[in-house]
Amino acid sequence: MASSVGNVADSTEPTKRMLSFQGLAELAHREYQSGDFEAAERHCMQLWRQEPDNTGVLLLLSSIHFQCRRLDRSAHFSTLAIKQNPMLAEAYSNLGNVYKERGQLQEAIEHYRHALRLKPDFIDGYINLAAALVAAGDMEGAVQAYVSALQYNPDLYCVRSDLGNLLKALGRLEEAKACYLKAIETQPNFAVAWSNLGCVFNAQGEIWLAIHHFEKAVTLDPNFLDAYINLGNVLKEARIFDRAVAGYLRALSLSPNHAVVHGNLACVYYEQGLIDLAIDTYRRAIELQPHFPDAYCNLANALKEKGNVSEAEECYNTALRLCPTHADSLNNLANIKREQGNIEDAVQLYRKALEVFPEFAAAHSNLASVLQQQGKLQEALMHYKEAIRISPTFADAYSNMGNTLKEMQDVQGALQCYTRAIQINPAFADAHSNLASIHKDSGNIPEAIASYRTALKLKPDFPDAYCNLAHCLQIVCDWTDYDERMKKLVSIVADQLEKNRLPSVHPHHSMLYPLSHGFRKAIAERHGNLCLDKINALHKPPYEHPKDLKASGGRLRVGYVSSDFGNHPTSHLMQSIPGMHNPEKFEVFCYALSPDDSTNFRVKVIAEAHHFTDLSQIPCNGKAADRIHQDGVHILVNMNGYTKGARNELFALRAAPIQAMWLGYPGTSGAPFMDYIISDKETSPIEVAEQYSEKLAYMPNTFFIGDHANMFPHLKKKAVIDFKSNGHIFDNRIVLNGIDVKAFLDSLPDVKIIKMKCDNNQESAGDTNGALSMPVIPMNTAAEAIINMINQGQIQVTINGFTVSNGLATTQINNKAATGEEVPRTVVVTTRSQYGLPEDSIVYCNFNQLYKIDPPTLQMWANILKRVPNSVLWLLRFPAVGEPNIVQYAQNMGLPSSRIIFSPVAPKEEHVRRGQLADVCLDTPLCNGHTTGMDVLWAGTPMVTMPGETLASRVAASQLNCLGCPELIAHSRQDYEDIAVKLGSDMEYLKMIRARVWKQRICSPLFNTKQYTTDLERLYLQMWEHHSNGNKPEHMVKFQTVETSENS
Repeated sequence: MASSVGNVADSTEPTKRMLSFQGLAELAHREYQSGDFEAAERHCMQLWRQEPDNTGVLLLLSSIHFQCRRLDRSAHFSTLAIKQNPMLAEAYSNLGNVYKERGQLQEAIEHYRHALRLKPDFIDGYINLAAALVAAGDMEGAVQAYVSALQYNPDLYCVRSDLGNLLKALGRLEEAKACYLKAIETQPNFAVAWSNLGCVFNAQGEIWLAIHHFEKAVTLDPNFLDAYINLGNVLKEARIFDRAVAGYLRALSLSPNHAVVHGNLACVYYEQGLIDLAIDTYRRAIELQPHFPDAYCNLANALKEKGNVSEAEECYNTALRLCPTHADSLNNLANIKREQGNIEDAVQLYRKALEVFPEFAAAHSNLASVLQQQGKLQEALMHYKEAIRISPTFADAYSNMGNTLKEMQDVQGALQCYTRAIQINPAFADAHSNLASIHKDSGNIPEAIASYRTALKLKPDFPDAYCNLAHCLQIVCDWTDYDERMKKLVSIVADQLEKNRLPSVHPHHSMLYPLSHGFRKAIAERHGNLCLDKINALHKPPYEHPKDLKASGGRLRVGYVSSDFGNHPTSHLMQSIPGMHNPEKFEVFCYALSPDDSTNFRVKVIAEAHHFTDLSQIPCNGKAADRIHQDGVHILVNMNGYTKGARNELFALRAAPIQAMWLGYPGTSGAPFMDYIISDKETSPIEVAEQYSEKLAYMPNTFFIGDHANMFPHLKKKAVIDFKSNGHIFDNRIVLNGIDVKAFLDSLPDVKIIKMKCDNNQESAGDTNGALSMPVIPMNTAAEAIINMINQGQIQVTINGFTVSNGLATTQINNKAATGEEVPRTVVVTTRSQYGLPEDSIVYCNFNQLYKIDPPTLQMWANILKRVPNSVLWLLRFPAVGEPNIVQYAQNMGLPSSRIIFSPVAPKEEHVRRGQLADVCLDTPLCNGHTTGMDVLWAGTPMVTMPGETLASRVAASQLNCLGCPELIAHSRQDYEDIAVKLGSDMEYLKMIRARVWKQRICSPLFNTKQYTTDLERLYLQMWEHHSNGNKPEHMVKFQTVETSENS
């Protein structure tokens, strides 16, 4: 919790002013307490201007900014308070809060501890320290922090209850019980403590005491949903069915659409023999939560009880499609018929296991994992026996249930399952690893790293945990023992491939590691085989596909399949293409794998595609593939590969006669059901075709495309304010962009037009043939007003009737413009000062996620900066926890921390626009900036790249060749450094290259989506002609170049 001081009026001014100051201070505090942070900040700023050294005001400002998630500002005011009073514990605590939110847990803990040294009775400090220690995995330390807080105020019943929760999580149930009892003694009406105490009794098998305490909780708080659910569950387990029904019905009165409660209620009805009522209630649970395998399984039980065996079998199959390893469904389906086709042997083994071990639920999750990974039943039996030996309370089942819930996108449910498994068995390595995966997927990388390390400490030979930890460390640029880690990771993959196991390295991560091409392809192949295993269980006969275009009226039907039709980089790249297809020759279908996110990106694709189908509403892969096939699609395009949200089972079912990979995934599918990968000769040279399972299908220029000309037309033109240094006029210190920038410039006096030379063939910048014209605004009244707006942090100013806005304020002015969904209507100003960039230095940038940086890349960058002394490197906090690692490694390479400048991740429009401020972009050779590369090139900033051996490492070279800037492509590390150094040292050369990039964005095919679509159509027609002639897929590397034209 943030800390502030109540009395902020310590001025020695006259009484009248004192009262005014004090009254305003009290008003600001009331506004802060009521959550009106905007008003509180406004009044605090008035107080601060009156008394800039008042620590109470500084603390309150720190707290306000913290609540508004403006962490840098919060830290700033806390630091000012400390400067005024180095003994101010509350300021150190507030700084700790900032560090905690940034994920810098050790720094947070140090600040909390310092605050407590200054003020040993600082209760909020102990509470904050406890929360940070829990996040850092130091549960015992957190316990001690809570105990210390309670020593100073034993009546803090909420803190006492939190301590009980922590002790319960540690398995110290008696101590937890004591805490809850003390909390109840202090505040007898504290319903949460009664319910928590009920959970302890339930865990200890004291069912009647658990019931009593849950009933007391709901008596104290009649709207306590969780307590009613807990009550219903314990009554159900105690077989007190009438009271269990009452508990569940009360829960449903509070939350009518709670699917799990409907499912549990149906179970009670089933046990009571009310079969029809149970069936209706199960159906209601499924209606509320279609991904609910338990409800399908239990519904099948009820249907079977009624004699509806055929329908019951269908429900068991549905449950198993949702969760292919649902143990109860497997068991019950085996009892009806054992007709699972290719998994029939596995079903027989499950039956054999059930005969040996009737309490089969204990092995449920491990069987789930086994079925997902190759159906090794012997392994399942070993896990089952181990779970029984280690824990009679089935910790294994909780952990694997969490895996199922995670697969169903129920992150909170999965988190609860993993936490419960660890409560039962703190030494359960798999549960720690699964918990880590939830943290990793949620972006909580430090927590993920801690949990993976715990898992490996408990189970050193744990490939999944090791490889996932390696990826987490890559994300935050922790290169400790980097070479050894890479060697071990390669060894793990080699061993898994040799033993025909699913590799622990995900296909999408394989380009980050020094794996052979064969290994990368084999990893993808294993995942493709998983899709085939899943669809084999459906027993669907192969589709019959059209052999000509008669049914479609002569038009080729193309279907784009993606989970990213919405606010996602893939849509930012291709959203205009469906609408640019020639409707006389092509009929376009778009199949969304994700729900509508209500953005303009989704709206545009829906409006411009001829047909749009939301397949997220058809969770069954068989039915979804049927829908695609019914549409008569000729070419089905896979835009996901193995990225999040993919449903490659649709392609494994062969819903279309031709299936191609395109744009969204930087590698091979490794799958026999994908025919082509759309690429180009630079990205995928024919000489390395063996890296791909697909046949290569070349675009004439580059396979990559960006919709920047349509999304960001305001960046087609720019003007600069005259910023001179050493006689130069710079094009990237203070930049103005806008749809109306030309009209705005016409309203200003003395605007000069500078001619920028674009290539060496021009004798001088005065040679206007092919030169670039750049408007320069002199230092006049308008320029001064713009600079003052930036310096004072104003949102916008009006000049000559034109609105000129601060480039940092786009979210405040128009959020849809900030996200790239609309074009800004103002003249937008972008300056180096907004990002703390030096005005007189060469700025090298890279705006990729930090995981794309590896030690050799940072070493190259350090070498470049050393050779260009007046230069800095501009990176993103992507994520923020990687910043200190990069800074430290750079210092180890001899580069002071002042040479690296970090900025936060920005909204899309600002992200693209601010790229103009950099002089040169340094691409990451390991995995290039793909969308990011297009972003920075549209900003007119040259990008130096060095293509490697993987598709992901060659995209930037393809983009630069298409742009007409091949001199920016390096062929060695030394070449890369030399190109970057020349750009940073030779100002005339830099100006020429920048002018060429700025010009070529418009003149080259790189951003010409209309021409790209035409080229893509030619490739589709070539594929279809080849197929319709009865041929198998072959490489398509010959093409006819289409004349370029300027983007409309």
